[in-house]
Amino acid sequence: MNVQPIANWLNAEDRLVAWQGQQEYRLSTLRQQVIALSARIKTQPGQHWALCFDNSYHFTVALLALWHLGKTPVIPGHCRAAQLEEMAANIDGVISDMPLTISLPHLLWDGAQAEGELTAIAADATLVLFTSGSTGTPRPVVKSVRALDLEAQWLATLWGDRLQHSHVIASVSHQHLYGLSFRIVLPMALGLPFAAQQLFYSEQLADQTPTRRYAFISSPAFLRRLDASLHLPRCALIVSAGGALPWPDAQRTQQWLGCSVDEIYGSTETGVIAWRYLSAGQTPWQCFPAVELCRQENAHWRVFSPLLETAAGCALDDRILPQSEGRFQLAGRQDRVVKIEDKRVSLSEIERRLLDLPGVNDAAALAIQRHGRQAIGVVLAITQLPEPAALSHCKQRWRQALQPWLEPVAMPRYWRVVTTIPVTAQSKRAWPQIEELFHVAD
Repeated sequence: MNVQPIANWLNAEDRLVAWQGQQEYRLSTLRQQVIALSARIKTQPGQHWALCFDNSYHFTVALLALWHLGKTPVIPGHCRAAQLEEMAANIDGVISDMPLTISLPHLLWDGAQAEGELTAIAADATLVLFTSGSTGTPRPVVKSVRALDLEAQWLATLWGDRLQHSHVIASVSHQHLYGLSFRIVLPMALGLPFAAQQLFYSEQLADQTPTRRYAFISSPAFLRRLDASLHLPRCALIVSAGGALPWPDAQRTQQWLGCSVDEIYGSTETGVIAWRYLSAGQTPWQCFPAVELCRQENAHWRVFSPLLETAAGCALDDRILPQSEGRFQLAGRQDRVVKIEDKRVSLSEIERRLLDLPGVNDAAALAIQRHGRQAIGVVLAITQLPEPAALSHCKQRWRQALQPWLEPVAMPRYWRVVTTIPVTAQSKRAWPQIEELFHVAD
């Protein structure tokens, strides 16, 4: 398939770019809206603009408008006003298609169109994403247009025949790299239409036009919850990333949607690293041809890839079990970022927010598994333990204080209150004793 670089997207022949219900968006309209939005942004000072969009087509307009102006898009991974205000040092304003109560400069989507010329996208154009780091503070990751273009070429080489004539639908957000790369950059590069609205429920998947050929960009959590009682569309390609998809769920997905699942392994920092076609349990991962994994002296692994912005490589947070010819298995994470419902959740970030609560002297967060599902458990150290009758009120107050800062999947579900959090003789967290606090169910 012919792969168009981002700099050439608006120069192609007119075609269907995206749709939402009966509303269709064409390339000619996309170009006119990019021109109009560029004119609005041009009147504003500042280089770095955060994008907070519900509609993926609107997001694409804003993304291109910034790049054609020589400005830098910032994708914060969320649309929460409190955290946008906290990012004020990293952004000069916000562009969105939803109302936001913020003090930062804010351009609200108006759908205006205009004629005119656009400055070419610079060869060194970039965007900035934010990812949870081991310190708990969201960490900026610079991603170049060059890397996004190259990644699209790799994916087109891998799936070209299966992507032919497909409509791209997705259950993942464009506000993260996986959704950005797979539900926007890839279809735009290949001239494929994409759904402007994210799918949240099986019913929305069942509502897709049955006569179309679909490429479905999903998460394991969505695939695990598919409702087989619905008449689901057949897919030519199903991609899953963000966490491992258990083999029984992969089998059911194939049965209900008509094709096997392809999984992608990667991260915001690295882009795609490897893939696997789920045809059996414990299928090994296969590195993309230009990617190399190297073991370090401390038993950690480092990835070297043309998708990185540095030749020094990037340390991996996962434990790797190498096999032959670039194949490997994953054996868990080494950092304090866990996956809850396939979303990266920083335990350090949760602890940092808990320590801001009045009266909390210390805090520990961990992932608790019950009934086959994971959720966040926290232990709070406070000077005076509340009476049992008052504890429920305390938990409610703490949850309300955390809501502006944490995503729903990161909100603690299990709470333990103590006077002192257990530590070892070396004054480090005594995690076995901490975990024992949750052995009695709530």
